[in-house]
Amino acid sequence: MSTPFLSSEEYDERAHALYNEGRYEEALDVLREGLALYPQSVELHVGVGYARLAREEYAWARLSFETGLVMDANHEDALAGLGETLLKLGQRELALTHFRHILELGYEDDLDLVLQVGRALFRDEQMEEAREFFEAAVRESPELAEAQACLGYVQHRLGHDEAAIGHLERALEIDDEHTEARIYLANLLYDRGEYERSLRHLERTSAEDHWDELGIWRYIDLTKKLKRAGDADPEFAEWRTRLAELAGETDDIEDMLAEIETRAAEEAESKERVQLELFTTLLADLAERRREEEAVEHSVLTHDGVEFRGSWERIVRAMKESNALMRGRSVQEFMATEARRGFSLTGVKIPTSDPESFLRGSADAGLLRIVQ
Repeated sequence: MSTPFLSSEEYDERAHALYNEGRYEEALDVLREGLALYPQSVELHVGVGYARLAREEYAWARLSFETGLVMDANHEDALAGLGETLLKLGQRELALTHFRHILELGYEDDLDLVLQVGRALFRDEQMEEAREFFEAAVRESPELAEAQACLGYVQHRLGHDEAAIGHLERALEIDDEHTEARIYLANLLYDRGEYERSLRHLERTSAEDHWDELGIWRYIDLTKKLKRAGDADPEFAEWRTRLAELAGETDDIEDMLAEIETRAAEEAESKERVQLELFTTLLADLAERRREEEAVEHSVLTHDGVEFRGSWERIVRAMKESNALMRGRSVQEFMATEARRGFSLTGVKIPTSDPESFLRGSADAGLLRIVQ
């Protein structure tokens, strides 16, 4: 007896489950199989668009979303997906037109969709536009903690700290377990010099709640200063363990460099002369590359209005030195810490393989702006 075909809805559900697990290629296979049977299924075309978008295949993603919109010009998920894709392609005005069409169609009550659009605009550093969608979510559901928290994040980025604090506190009133909002609020209060309020919120978190080192360092620092705790205080044990875990996380580049360094050490005795020649050549190449890099001056502007100028490496070093908690630590540690902090705020993975990739990734995440 032959196996009956799945319905288009079943194909869509299977692909969606794979997508949520990050198995994008498998999701695409399911969607292609479904489209072979149901070529007029808008949902399957839109699903392909999101899988392509996740794989950063923006031209293909755009084609799939636009195909879906040809079939249904008012399909809200296709409008949102096409808008996100257009942002990646640098077509901001057109993206915003599609996003606002979602509100015009009356989908303000689709809170997941509205928050999705707001976060996309937030990552693209379009803070005023992101606020428009987060405010729509709060109007529609003022008791939704995530909507209040997102509005708090964007208000802070717009320089409206009092409003940001109000929304973050409201989010915590609604959901006392919203640790992301609590940690964000604690860091905001710390930056404003409101150390006691900051510590009260940090004390309500556990070490495992933190995915970057900044909040942990601040908890230890404030506990020592305000409660006169010593370095050996046992209550710091889990926090220092978490610090070690975060500091111990290495990426593929770091692993590769460590392996190269080990191999070089093992071969140094037998190949000393050759290694010396290679090292001399490497230094010469490095010096030449450094001269070329120094000849190009870049400019990066943070959301605090601070400008850093110079080569990519000089900018990152200057940013590290401007952070009191990171002085004395390596550039790689600084980039890793900031990348984790950025991911916790925006959901965007920031590369740390080199200063240029780190800065461009931070700009893509909406954490700073590259002027030149």
